[in-house]
Amino acid sequence: MNAYHGVTAVSASMTGKPYNSVFGLPLDNFIHLSCPHYWRFGKDGETEAQFTQRMADELEETIKREGADTIAGFFAEPVMGAGGVIPPSEGYFQAIQPILQKYDIPLIADEVICGFGRTGNTWGCETYDFMPDAIISSKNLTAGYFPMGAVILGPELSDRLQAASEAIEEFPHGFTASGHPVGCAIALKAIDVVMNEGLIENVRTLTPLFEEGLARLAENPNIGEWRGKGLMGALEAVADKDTKRPFDGSLSVSERIANACTDQGLICRPLGQAVVLCPAFILTPAQMDEMFAKLERALKGVFAEVA
Repeated sequence: MNAYHGVTAVSASMTGKPYNSVFGLPLDNFIHLSCPHYWRFGKDGETEAQFTQRMADELEETIKREGADTIAGFFAEPVMGAGGVIPPSEGYFQAIQPILQKYDIPLIADEVICGFGRTGNTWGCETYDFMPDAIISSKNLTAGYFPMGAVILGPELSDRLQAASEAIEEFPHGFTASGHPVGCAIALKAIDVVMNEGLIENVRTLTPLFEEGLARLAENPNIGEWRGKGLMGALEAVADKDTKRPFDGSLSVSERIANACTDQGLICRPLGQAVVLCPAFILTPAQMDEMFAKLERALKGVFAEVA
């Protein structure tokens, strides 16, 4: 739940967002597990390790109930992006991957947001120290300059596709713009810049400053949690910090904060009751200070109106 994987019929069925019900989705036989967000969904007195184990137990119970031979794959973002920048609970992937391997279920990493540097490594799965069976990539693949995506398969899945293709003498799958030469050229250049011109190193350098800024703003009595990984972060607005009670939805608090930021020339994204920041890889420390100064003014102004 809360994961985002796209908006076509199948990818929207994998997306764990309630708004998809408006379109008659998800399709049958798409199963969603609990969101691994410890701050929001941890039980009273439950440690983070216990929460992670509960998530793993839920996975195994679901596999046993459904039957492992009926499950095509387990899809997960290393960090949930459009769900509100939600890093998994500590040890999450180390807890679930052995279960998936036990039942021979592929683990597919949706790296559309995390891939190519956002978390401080080439892949988010590197940041969280797990090896998926397949990777889905886009966005940073071309630095957003051109629509381009990639499906990267590990040896077992690629061998299966190769065998199927040989049996029918072709690979009968593709899109109108598959292998688009302009997209491929832009992707190759963007990857070269990110990997070889110091951008990932800059993400790593800026990450401590980014985390410090988020943590400082989270001292506000109406910020319940700051969270993030690399250069993707979020601040969760709350009406009551102790109980984690959110603001009434009619107040549109996160939208008001985002609009107040826009008025100052800062673009951020409202997601639920969170405000999300995903700074450019070329940001400087001075620009980061400017970013947080504008966000702080926006927070103070909106909370003075609604709190």
